[in-house]
Amino acid sequence: QVQLVESGGGLVQAGGSLRLSCVASGSIFSIVHMSWYRQAPGKQREWVALITSGFSINYADSVKGRFTISRDNAKNTIYLQMNSLKPEDTAVYYCKQLWGRNEYWGQGTQVTVSS
Repeated sequence: QVQLVESGGGLVQAGGSLRLSCVASGSIFSIVHMSWYRQAPGKQREWVALITSGFSINYADSVKGRFTISRDNAKNTIYLQMNSLKPEDTAVYYCKQLWGRNEYWGQGTQVTVSS
């Protein structure tokens, strides 16, 4: 079955950087679309970034210019490089795989940005 495992979260000061990783298994990684989402306490989960199987990329306005999504198909992994972090970026970050009509989610990794 499909499994997604995120890592790389932690505590960082405002203005700092983190790089998140999401390793996928159980799918044909090169043909799936991958996204990052986040959910802050008391808020709905929100989309952050998308990278398609064809390497097209889109970002939410709130992270554009600060976050970079990438993928390494040889490692079945996507990344989220997060720079110039703000306290409002504090959330649990999830990766999501879209394979055909099926969606799969990881368990999430906590990112906390202190002011």
